[in-house]
Amino acid sequence: MNMHDSEKMAGILLNEGYTLTDAPQDADIIVFNTCSIRQKAEQKFRSELGRTKSLKKEKPFLRIAVAGCIAQQQGRGIIKNNPQVDYVFGPQNLQKLGDMIRTDGSVVLTGDNPVGDSALREISDSDLPVLRKDAIRAWVSIMYGCNNFCSYCVVPYTRGREKSRPAGSIYEEIRKLASAGFKEVTLLGQNVNSYKSEIGFGGLLRQIDAIEGIERIRFVTSHPRDLSEDLIECIKELPKVCEHIHLPLQSGSSRILKGMNRGYTYEDYMRKADKLIKKIPGIAITTDIITGFPSETVDDHVSTMMALRAVEFDGIFAFKFSSRPGTKAAVMDEKVPDSVKSQRLAEILELQDEITLKKNKALEGTMQEVLIEGASKTDKGKITGRTRTNKIVNFSGNKVSPGQIADVSIVKAMRHSLVGIDSQREEDIIFKDKDFR
Repeated sequence: MNMHDSEKMAGILLNEGYTLTDAPQDADIIVFNTCSIRQKAEQKFRSELGRTKSLKKEKPFLRIAVAGCIAQQQGRGIIKNNPQVDYVFGPQNLQKLGDMIRTDGSVVLTGDNPVGDSALREISDSDLPVLRKDAIRAWVSIMYGCNNFCSYCVVPYTRGREKSRPAGSIYEEIRKLASAGFKEVTLLGQNVNSYKSEIGFGGLLRQIDAIEGIERIRFVTSHPRDLSEDLIECIKELPKVCEHIHLPLQSGSSRILKGMNRGYTYEDYMRKADKLIKKIPGIAITTDIITGFPSETVDDHVSTMMALRAVEFDGIFAFKFSSRPGTKAAVMDEKVPDSVKSQRLAEILELQDEITLKKNKALEGTMQEVLIEGASKTDKGKITGRTRTNKIVNFSGNKVSPGQIADVSIVKAMRHSLVGIDSQREEDIIFKDKDFR
């Protein structure tokens, strides 16, 4: 979501006459879009921010802005400790960036308080300009904020309570993206399952599925507690909704899940995962795992390892628990030593690597529908794209262009990608007719 927020801020600045530069020394304004989910991200930001002191001395008219969740949390404290900073604004005030840079002196727009309804209403009702780097795939925000208050998470405090965008506004944005040649959209929200405007999330998916020109629809993130039968049916029945869902588990221990305030047990999660697997054969399920949550025991860790084996996720994002100020977990007793967290994380990743490779190996010899993205980042001599289940495929060929959809025969599976058969031969790659499903 931060990446899409950056696209919006870039769009606003482009409208103000600025252009992008990769060289900080050439910039007239530098914007730090921050994340405070984990301590490591915050440390990296502070290191980068410190480097701007010398730039400001060399270029007194250089303006420096701090945006995002750290800005919302710390407000005026950022300018107090970093006088080279001119603007500080939280994620629900990014639409005001254009007004800020036209003012003299420093500006702080965080309210120094939890995000209020008025700020959420303003950004959810705003149609902001977006400078997208990708011409094929686009992120689209459908809601802002979060109501879940997981005990380890700062998001409800930095992004405020849930507010859904009007369905008509979302539809119109995606219709324009289709007209501009975009083929895939990813709908963004802290919990898209709880989207609610004049229609619910299932209704929104059905509307978008009818937009001509859009070939694929994805969404993140889904909260397991709110995963509905209607959403499962949408994934199963709607031709453009991809057979992939990111469904964060966080822990295989129901005791730890209760401490995290996740609102479900491990058994609840497994019932819903089983429904997805049975109703949608071949669906890819990915997840998030936090290891080393306060009071996590060896048995809790073993339960998480067993959960990985039981579900056989296609991929995971796993992290060591990071205590964040202002959250309930930050003041919990029975902290797990960092060395133990590191060991448990290594075990989780090693097991998941085995599972991911096994899942990918099962695709060898199959034909996969691939949306072509362009040249491979790892091998410039190859083309890269993604399957409907969001797996990266690299293959040779010069008969394809970005945005085209092709059937590619998978000849080799690796841990994080697939290799397709050489497409120099006509029979190696079969283009899909526009209406083929």
